[in-house]
Amino acid sequence: MLKDDEIVKPVKGRNPPDPKPVALMISSRVDLDCICSLIDMRDDQSRGLHYSRHFSPVCPEYNFSITGPFAGAPYAVMLLETLAVWGADKIIFYGWCGAVSDSVKIGDIIVATSAFVDEGTSKHYGYDEISSNGVALPSSALTETIKDLLRQSAINFHEGAVWSTDAIYRETPEKVAFYKEKNVLGVEMELSAIYSAAGFRNIEAAGILVVSDEISTLTWKPGFRDNRFRESRAAVCEALIKICQNL
Repeated sequence: MLKDDEIVKPVKGRNPPDPKPVALMISSRVDLDCICSLIDMRDDQSRGLHYSRHFSPVCPEYNFSITGPFAGAPYAVMLLETLAVWGADKIIFYGWCGAVSDSVKIGDIIVATSAFVDEGTSKHYGYDEISSNGVALPSSALTETIKDLLRQSAINFHEGAVWSTDAIYRETPEKVAFYKEKNVLGVEMELSAIYSAAGFRNIEAAGILVVSDEISTLTWKPGFRDNRFRESRAAVCEALIKICQNL
C-alpha cells in the first residue's frame, strides 16, 4: 500500500470555495453548460481550476460543486485531488464513451461498476494489476445510490465494466476483441484513474456515461449529432441534480 508521502501535496490555497461534500466532474463543455443552466449558474459565478471552471452554488439547496470540462486520466486526477482537499468526499463523474459491446448503442446510458486500467495514472495511486484483476472499482454504496435514483427517475441504463485508455486513436481490433471477451460495455479515458485516486484518498467515486459513438463492429460509427444521444445527455443532466440533492 502506498503511503501519503508525496513531496508536492494538493493544497486548499488562500481562498478556497465553501466546501461542498459532493463534486460533479463533467467532462464535456456542453453538458457542463447544461447543468449550470438548470441551476442558474453563470460563467462569471465560477472560478478557474487549472484549465477548467469550478462552480460552487451559494444556494443551500445545492450541496454540490460542478467542475469541468476536462479530458484524460492525469488531468482528471489533478482536479479530483483539489476537489478532495477542498472538502469533497463524494465524486460523481459524467462523460461520454464509445460502445465496445454489441448490446450497447448510441444514446444508451452506462453506470460504470468497474473500469479496466489502460492508462498510466492509476499505478501511482496504489493500483496493482495482479491483485485487482486489471480493474479499478468505484464506491459500491455511491454506485448503488445512483442506480436507485436513476430508476426512480425512470431512466433506463446498463451497468457493467468500461475500459479506460490514454490513447483514443489506438483502439485497435485486437484490443476491442480483448475487452469484448471481458464483457466491457464502453471505452473512455478517465474513470479507472478517478476510481484509483478516490480509493487512495479514502473518498467515494462513481461514474455515469452516455454512449456517443460505436466501435463494436470495428468500424467507427459516430453519433454526436444523434437525437437520442442529445436526449439522453439532457436526461442525465437533470437526474444528476436530483442525485446530488439526495446524497
